[in-house]
Amino acid sequence: MAAKPRVAVTRLIPEAGLDLLRTRCDVQVWEGDLPPSGDALHTLLEGADAALTLLTEKIDGALLDRHPTIRVVSNFAVGFDNVDVDAATARGVAVCNTPGVLTAATAEFAFTLLMAASRRVVEAATYVRDGKWQTWGPKLLLGQDIVGATLGIVGFGRIGKELAKMATGFNMTILANDAYQDPTAEAEYGMTYVELDDLLARSDFVSLHVALTPETRHMISTREFGIMKPTAVLINAARGPVVDTDALVTALRNGDIFAAGLDVTDPEPLPVDHPLVTLPNCIVVPHIASATVTTRDAMAELAARNLLAVLDGETPEVIVNPEVLKSGSPA
Repeated sequence: MAAKPRVAVTRLIPEAGLDLLRTRCDVQVWEGDLPPSGDALHTLLEGADAALTLLTEKIDGALLDRHPTIRVVSNFAVGFDNVDVDAATARGVAVCNTPGVLTAATAEFAFTLLMAASRRVVEAATYVRDGKWQTWGPKLLLGQDIVGATLGIVGFGRIGKELAKMATGFNMTILANDAYQDPTAEAEYGMTYVELDDLLARSDFVSLHVALTPETRHMISTREFGIMKPTAVLINAARGPVVDTDALVTALRNGDIFAAGLDVTDPEPLPVDHPLVTLPNCIVVPHIASATVTTRDAMAELAARNLLAVLDGETPEVIVNPEVLKSGSPA
């Protein structure tokens, strides 16, 4: 009997995915609460045919050269900026990710941050908890209106479109900026494509949903905050480095914008004494936009199915570099 393929899983993912892998593979899981160290990761990957990874693991050419038996890297995330896709492709290694299944959860959490930051929910709860609530006041903790406001969505892919659908229930005017414009989107989602500067200048809320690339790194910085309204709220549920952290701190301190809601940060995690954590007009949460039971189960199952398909010489449901499959299974 042929030996089962060996699969390394770099963190304890939901059982829904692990159960799929265990029916077919010899599965080794890193069960620590924190990501494996460099040495621990190399030990885990030793002799592996496949790796199911998280954003916290850097997968580059040097690592793949050290572990040449790996045929597929299946990322438990919609993003894959932790993987050097070119290096993987050059070595015939398939790279997969998990888009689609987390669209609704991520969009609804972006809207959660939008509402919480604009209406100062965390600040108000802290105000009560600190014993400051003495009476009702006409000017106490005034926030920004949501109904009828203008929402600017930067990155109008699956998640951006889902957010737009949610925003229509609040009668919001929707502007979008994306390098690739869907010709049917304006009619379907009731939105208007505009240039980034126009979006920033007109929007009451700016929500970021772009992939992290060299072009999008620090795409929101000092200049962009200068264009935004002083009453505007910034939401980032994309990747931390899309926003220049130092510039955001300055903008929040100086009142260049009203507030920010961050699911992701740069660096990640932030130190507990970082200004973004301590500023009252900034909400920081630990990268939990997709954190629902149903969504994380679906992500785990999709990551597992993608991985198994590549090992079986089949085309996975989602693959970032399909060119590695054109001449057959990855080496």
